[in-house]
Amino acid sequence: MEPTARPRSAALLPVEGGRDVRVHLGAHRRLASEHWLLSTLPEYDRARARQEWTDHRIALLPMGTLVSAVRLPARLVLAVAGCRGVCGEVDRFLAEALEGGPVICDPNGRRFYALVPASMPATWRAAAEEWQSAEVECLGRNSYLGVPRLDVTEPDVRVGSYWSVPMSSAASLCGPLAVARLIAAGWHEVRGRGDCEEA
Repeated sequence: MEPTARPRSAALLPVEGGRDVRVHLGAHRRLASEHWLLSTLPEYDRARARQEWTDHRIALLPMGTLVSAVRLPARLVLAVAGCRGVCGEVDRFLAEALEGGPVICDPNGRRFYALVPASMPATWRAAAEEWQSAEVECLGRNSYLGVPRLDVTEPDVRVGSYWSVPMSSAASLCGPLAVARLIAAGWHEVRGRGDCEEA
């Protein structure tokens, strides 16, 4: 009996560009990420969140089901980033330090929110308790976060919060170890010198 050859899948062939070929990978990833974020809500509540994104460019989403967040005070981030207060510089620093994981900036509250796996508040409980002295908080179950629409990637006075490091794809989150290292380095800098305390 001869082995049957597997048919060659068209999905594996390269896509060649041209006038009639349009590839919107960024838009598809953003749409997939929106669906993923909205799946943190019960189905009946998703339309409300979509409307909030449309009307206000920010929606309140629950933490602790698919995603949690680690709230980082700006002074901690600025201390380890070298006290650079320029948004673009800090955003680039966070993208590198957190290996491209998504981060929301709340410039009015002077905070950053690193989006992490939902399990982090429980699995890093002891560390999270220590981090409280640095004003770092893990937002898990029974917490809510104002999440900007995914295309809000620049500071905007109408919205307040924006994506300091945009979500690259659905379920793409900051690694807990990278977040822990950032907190440790920032807290070391803040305690070691007082010049960033009010930054």
